[in-house]
Amino acid sequence: MKFTRYDNTADFAADALEILLENEVQNNLPISFIKNERGFDTSNWMLSTIKDKAGSVVLTAACTPPFNIVLYETGNKPNDDAVQLLSKELKSMGFALPGVIAEQGLAHRFAETHMGSGGFHRHVSLNIMRLDVVKGIKKSAGVCRELCESDLFFMPYWEKASQEECEIKVYDIKENAERIKHRLGKSMHYVWEGIHPVSSAINSRNTENGAGISGVYTPPHFRGKGYASSLVAELSQNLLERSNKFCFLFAENPVSCGIYRKIGYYDLCVFDEIRFGDKHG
Repeated sequence: MKFTRYDNTADFAADALEILLENEVQNNLPISFIKNERGFDTSNWMLSTIKDKAGSVVLTAACTPPFNIVLYETGNKPNDDAVQLLSKELKSMGFALPGVIAEQGLAHRFAETHMGSGGFHRHVSLNIMRLDVVKGIKKSAGVCRELCESDLFFMPYWEKASQEECEIKVYDIKENAERIKHRLGKSMHYVWEGIHPVSSAINSRNTENGAGISGVYTPPHFRGKGYASSLVAELSQNLLERSNKFCFLFAENPVSCGIYRKIGYYDLCVFDEIRFGDKHG
């Protein structure tokens, strides 16, 4: 088997994109890295493949520090030799990883190989869900509208609360405000508004044929009234009307999954995010 690290997204795409597109929703993260629509500096990225003796890609790996490495076994066919070679090469070059995110079986096999028993812990399991047609649901009073500048009065606080609740990287209010400003006028960030704003969602990541939704958040005192369901349904329809063939999202808990299924989303696979090191360290 052969390990290859790519210096740029074009070369990585030449070898890996067609394979990734075979399971487009599952591979939305590495596909979005290839697209690099925001023009990030890729000089420290780890874009790599493992090929078998016939020259076919059997394992794809992509890491954009400081985030987790994202893995995909071609056709979701387990290949322990490829996993072991990837781990060996990463260690050889001293490439530090905070963790891994992948289909749950692959995620655990890589973590066990790379860190050994006890050297990692599962942080969260995520259902990857897809929607092709929006089901008709009874929507809450209000309208879906695009984020506007006046929303900067409260949105940074919502995002910080969401980050804390999801146990992901937490930015301070000023940092969140700057991040949100970049979404203004780009048909990315949407709000459900009745008398006042009550829920938020983002079209944050797209693939060749699909549009991703993330950052769905409703403040606790507005929950249970169908605001998030209404917003996600409206935004999903909006995205389909932009010539996307489907929408997709990651859902963590049973309540969210149930809400999305009523809208028309269905389960594709389960990803595990595994973090390296002691859980309390």
